Amino acid sequence: MKYALLLMGHVNDDAAETGCASPEEYFAFDQEITAAGVVVDSFALEDPDQAVVVRSDASGERVVTAGPYAEVREFVGGTYVIEVADLDEAIAWARRSPGSGPGGHVEIRPVAPY
Repeated sequence: MKYALLLMGHVNDDAAETGCASPEEYFAFDQEITAAGVVVDSFALEDPDQAVVVRSDASGERVVTAGPYAEVREFVGGTYVIEVADLDEAIAWARRSPGSGPGGHVEIRPVAPY
């Protein structure tokens, strides 16, 4: 079964103060999970201040705005799509990820089969 591991963070986290994982910890995890042969795809995202959002205003008109956004507290920093036997195995990989350490969490979502 395929699962997406969404590596979530908080905009104002300072790794030195919160104990968030370092880039080196993420690189090591990337090597480990890739070597295990379960990664279907993965990518990292730039910081939220690089984002552009398209949404509808009250009249239904599409409006484009550029970040950063005061209301954004959490963001997806990257994702892995993994293929494993079951949810328990996906949870085991999420537990190993530096993204599930202090200052973040990993959201696990099954990939829709269509």
